[in-house]
Amino acid sequence: MTDPAPVDGQPVTPAPAPAARPPAVPPEAGGPRPPEVVPPVPDAPETPPARLWDRMREDPQYAPEHLALEAVRRLGPEAAQWAARARAERPAVTAEELAVQAARKFVGLARLSGAVSGAAGLPGAVLDVGVLAWTQARMVLHIAAAHGVDPTHPDRATDLLVLQKVHKVAETARLALGVAAGRERAGALFGRSGQPALGKVMVRLGMRLAQMAGVRAAKRLFAKVIPGAAIVLGTWANSSATKDLAERSRQLYASTAPPGSIPRPRT
Repeated sequence: MTDPAPVDGQPVTPAPAPAARPPAVPPEAGGPRPPEVVPPVPDAPETPPARLWDRMREDPQYAPEHLALEAVRRLGPEAAQWAARARAERPAVTAEELAVQAARKFVGLARLSGAVSGAAGLPGAVLDVGVLAWTQARMVLHIAAAHGVDPTHPDRATDLLVLQKVHKVAETARLALGVAAGRERAGALFGRSGQPALGKVMVRLGMRLAQMAGVRAAKRLFAKVIPGAAIVLGTWANSSATKDLAERSRQLYASTAPPGSIPRPRT
């Protein structure tokens, strides 16, 4: 930038230098944080994470408990963020409206999960029921968040096992979760040894996951071996089981406020 030319012999006053911008303060030093990106509800069924599959394969007896624990850890924050964003966008929305929205979304995804793996035989069947159980857990946590119940609280893992009829009462579910968590820590420290044959593990894992997903295990697993039959049976069974689970979840969270619930704002 150049100084202006002198006028009528008057001295020139230099133009003021632009003010220096203060240095940006990083978030860790108390500066402003960028807006948080809230993940949208997925548009397609998602498979459980690879680390969870390894854990369930190593300990198939407690596969539902491992899945419930991992679902709360991984999917609970997602559900909480979804509910917060939905309420911010629609302040007048009711808890039941949000719960119905979540149920409708995940029942639709459950219909697709019967053929998500594209694999035939027993491994494909085990993968399919695992995807279904994961999708259903995601739905339950979203319904909990819709009703103002904290989906990240450890008690949600207990809810999952009771709602999905793995255990009849919360006390036995909590006990099994404690055992699974202990085995998870022990496995991380010392590793696993003496694993049975892979085929036997897959059958046991498939049966346990099918029980959690509400599918008739024998029909669902063995129908996967017959081309075409698995898709038809899987679509119907997945939809029916997930609808029933959604109804149980809505009733639970609409009528009770379990420990770990989020305080509802007063109107």
